Amino acid sequence: MGLVQPALLLVGAAFLLADLYLIFAYVPTERVMGIVQRLFYFHVPTVWVGFLAFFIVFVSSIAYLVKRTDVWDRRAYVAGEVGMLFLTVAMVTGAIWAKPVWGTWWVWDAKLTTTFVLWLIYIGYLMVRAYAPDRQRGARWAAIVGIVGFVDVPIVYYAAELWRSLHPELVTGPFAETGGLESSMRATLYFSTLTFMLLFVYLFRERTAQRANEQALDELRARLG
Repeated sequence: MGLVQPALLLVGAAFLLADLYLIFAYVPTERVMGIVQRLFYFHVPTVWVGFLAFFIVFVSSIAYLVKRTDVWDRRAYVAGEVGMLFLTVAMVTGAIWAKPVWGTWWVWDAKLTTTFVLWLIYIGYLMVRAYAPDRQRGARWAAIVGIVGFVDVPIVYYAAELWRSLHPELVTGPFAETGGLESSMRATLYFSTLTFMLLFVYLFRERTAQRANEQALDELRARLG
């Protein structure tokens, strides 16, 4: 990968430091929720990056079923792994944020429940691959799970609009509440999202190269008996 990965790492680290400054020193403290609301700048971006990862799983899974090439399967697999990491961070930060605001770590709210279902779907996606009798069948079965499972992503996004929900209203996207964030908060949210996207790109590229090496090693072992 040459100099691309080191450059991504350096740029990502610089963005992360700037992001932490914006979150803890630049944006004002939210009047109602207080300092815990600063988790918002970690929670929302990691959700969005998780959605991006699962979109890559969706597209790559379709491409794999059509072309049956390892490169698409590898992209789907890695996106599923890295997406699970970001979605788990989103759920943990959401729970920490909820405790002082709602008085509990978790409620079976529409938004939270559909997010938990999404998390379980992609746990299942990775388990299908891990326990399939061979890599080819695992790739095919996982591709189907990845395609069908993506249906839950827009459901998660619109859950607070479709059902009564304790979860805050949408702050980004076509159905976002106007005036929901003041300008410095919105700018910090966008910068934080860009920062986590850079981190995702770095992890995706690093893990993809590692996965390719793993597959090459498996093929070599198979040839040697």
